[in-house]
Amino acid sequence: MASVRVIPVILLKNGRVVQSKSFSRHQVLGNASLIVSRFSNWYADELIYLDISRHKHYDLKRDDLNFENKSTILEIIEDCSRQCFMPLTVGGGIRTVKDVEDRLRSGADKVAINSEAFRNPALIKECAKRFGSQCIVVSIDAKKISNNSWEVFVGYGKEPTGEHPDEWAKKMQAMGAGEIIINSIDQDGRGKGFDVDLVRSVVEAVEIPVIALGGAGEWRHFAECLDLAYPNAVAASNIFQYTENSVYNANKYLFEQNYKVRKPFIKTIIAAGDN
Repeated sequence: MASVRVIPVILLKNGRVVQSKSFSRHQVLGNASLIVSRFSNWYADELIYLDISRHKHYDLKRDDLNFENKSTILEIIEDCSRQCFMPLTVGGGIRTVKDVEDRLRSGADKVAINSEAFRNPALIKECAKRFGSQCIVVSIDAKKISNNSWEVFVGYGKEPTGEHPDEWAKKMQAMGAGEIIINSIDQDGRGKGFDVDLVRSVVEAVEIPVIALGGAGEWRHFAECLDLAYPNAVAASNIFQYTENSVYNANKYLFEQNYKVRKPFIKTIIAAGDN
């Protein structure tokens, strides 16, 4: 088995990290840079940062906190990148080549493009040519429409496209995408496990790496997805926010089950003045 990545996902809505359920209910969790620092201390393989803001007004609405409120997504990326000692993928609100360039300049290693990939597929080709396929990730949100049949949705999971996820993934690979994130709208935030049939259909359709997202609620769900769908990485949001030492524990579980993951490790934090 090839090396498997375990990737936490941070969802940002108007400056605040949120928990998502079925792409509709969002519960505020905290500050992005503090959460990024925690994932770095747990030695996560990578970090995916998705901006799901409906409008681009970024305000924590907390003037009592001991850090500066950031007013733009680029300021937030810059702030997070200083805390992030792992590859950082940033997605959300990307519509132009300049948007991609700005995020890479602000500290992102890769960008994830979702709705605009459907509305303007040539953007993927242009960005892959300019920045390299390794920088361009296409994020696919899919909803089940019948047994073993799914449809790609865009616009925060509200707009049907008529595209099947596996066929859409192949088209994006042909346009130059270097990686695919496949996310189940139905499983999002429910903690019932990945839609392994959906993930496997995309994995079997493309040759580029595939990241499975949507539904993890227990460590065994990661193992089930790896066993039944064969993605290159398993990703989750909510479980990593609510479980102490979560990335460490996820890696520990998979490592002890003989999956080829990074050996579990936690960075030791030494307070100033300690010997």
